[in-house]
Amino acid sequence: EKVVTLFSQGINQSDSGTDKVNAILNCHLATGRIGRPGMGPFSVTGQPNAMGGREVGGLANMLTCHLEIENAAHRDAVRQFWNAPRMAERPGLKAVDMFRAVEEGRIKALWIMCTNPAVSMPDADRVARAIAGCDFTVVSDIMARTDTTRLADVLLPATGWGEKNGTVTNSERRISRQRPSLAPVGQARDDWRIIADVARRMGWGDAFGWSHPSEIFAEYAALSGIAGGLGSDFDISDCAGIGRAAYDGMTPFLWPRAGARQGGRFFGDGRYHTFSGRGCMVAVAPRPPQPVTGEFPFRLNTGRVRDHWHSMTRTGLSPSLSRHLAEPFLEIHPRDAAALGLSPASLARVSGAQGDALLRVLVTDRVAAGQPFAPMHWSAETAASGRINSAIPALVDAVSGQPALKSSPAAIRPFGAVWYGFAISQAPIRPDCEYWAVSALAGGYQAELAGLHEPDDWTAFAKHLFSLTSDPLAVHDRRRGLARLAFAGNGRVQAALFVSGEPVALSRHHVAAALGCDMDANLLAGRPGVHQPDEGAIVCACATVGMNSLVRAITTQGLVTLDAVGKALGAGANCGSCRPEISNLLTRLGDPDLPKPGNGFDAD
Repeated sequence: EKVVTLFSQGINQSDSGTDKVNAILNCHLATGRIGRPGMGPFSVTGQPNAMGGREVGGLANMLTCHLEIENAAHRDAVRQFWNAPRMAERPGLKAVDMFRAVEEGRIKALWIMCTNPAVSMPDADRVARAIAGCDFTVVSDIMARTDTTRLADVLLPATGWGEKNGTVTNSERRISRQRPSLAPVGQARDDWRIIADVARRMGWGDAFGWSHPSEIFAEYAALSGIAGGLGSDFDISDCAGIGRAAYDGMTPFLWPRAGARQGGRFFGDGRYHTFSGRGCMVAVAPRPPQPVTGEFPFRLNTGRVRDHWHSMTRTGLSPSLSRHLAEPFLEIHPRDAAALGLSPASLARVSGAQGDALLRVLVTDRVAAGQPFAPMHWSAETAASGRINSAIPALVDAVSGQPALKSSPAAIRPFGAVWYGFAISQAPIRPDCEYWAVSALAGGYQAELAGLHEPDDWTAFAKHLFSLTSDPLAVHDRRRGLARLAFAGNGRVQAALFVSGEPVALSRHHVAAALGCDMDANLLAGRPGVHQPDEGAIVCACATVGMNSLVRAITTQGLVTLDAVGKALGAGANCGSCRPEISNLLTRLGDPDLPKPGNGFDAD
């Protein structure tokens, strides 16, 4: 009787996403499982305040308060409210089409706010070239260095989430006040203040003459009353007279907040947001995904990892978040890896028709044969060639314009590195090789490295890599292709480089912990001594608990539940994001027929 259908970006980010969502809605309409407690379609959005962005008209094909840009009555109402005689009469360009227009010179100026399209868009290399070729590009962001800010003519420092004062809306239609917890840093300013100042310099100071977010909210609420009169579901006009004190003290509420339907459940009364007031099923046509071919025989899936956010401009600066996964990777089924000659921790080049990426290989049965997975977070700031969206074509949904980001045909081939390296440094690392991925450490940086040509002099290479002039403590074994070098300043470890002819096997957690500590020649062993247990690859970033520690505790203490592991080690007892991984480990260790840790799936 009670059915909730949860769907997220795997449905939405598709060239047939509109049909997929309509198919879900059709099922709920046909069975009557909508508008009543415990039932209905539920879109789990990709980020907070996604609904809030649509309410204020933050898309090229809609007006504020869910009004329609192609509806003459809606346009006239907004035009009169804002005294906007030259308002657009048709939808603007959606993202993919917009960047094509930039590339073709039809758009001469861009203002990019709080996004990183040179990484996040499909066919990302083409998008980056379009931005670079635009006559004038402005970027507002909290971060100074991103793939997109490097292409800008003007950078505007903007406030971040914890510095903002305003409202957000969640998927429950609940509007909540967001109050700043930090003061803005340096020259950073709120987006609305930046926009208002630009408008003032263009001669529209009176129309943008706000002095506080409460005034913007009151204006927005007043317009929503007009929208409600035109049949819009969004009406919060009871807030139109709100003052600063009431705004500052606002408690969360559900919209609509006006008339008889205040905060009520939609659709339970049989009324829908259509001209007739009745629910309408929409005919859909199944559309298969792009076919895989002999040239591109794999279906590449892309998505997120648990500890990073979008293009890592902020999360990539956090040492604790990088402990779990510190470089871009390709999860591939053992059968596919064997057919391609890919060994665990080697490197693979993943190619689409538009571009390619260079990724670390994780051999695992967590993905199906023929369907490898790669994360979308790494950028040119954090890796040499980790931007997986460079390999994704710019196919879009015909109705929504949403790019098909999650799946694409791809080719995979081994990357023939002749040497691999791992480095740590207190100062920023300057890689100069075909493959690298840099991540933050407590007190410094670490880097994974690989190259097609072995340097003649590893000491000279390391000095350049770390921008150091002193001579290192070093061990060289040319026959085995090994080199290990450690640099000290005032007797403390400044940097170290470990090189091998195959993927470097050492305890990264142990080596990284040596930064800033007294120099000890045993550092070059790359592993802790016999009386120092090796944590292994970090699983719980909150409590810094590694795979080896988990395996030891589970097997020696007889731990069989997540709560028992949390009580014994603290793992999984804080944010909880590692609990699925620990649960999987408990299952594997408890079943003699399942693969155990150490197959390249969780190697350090």
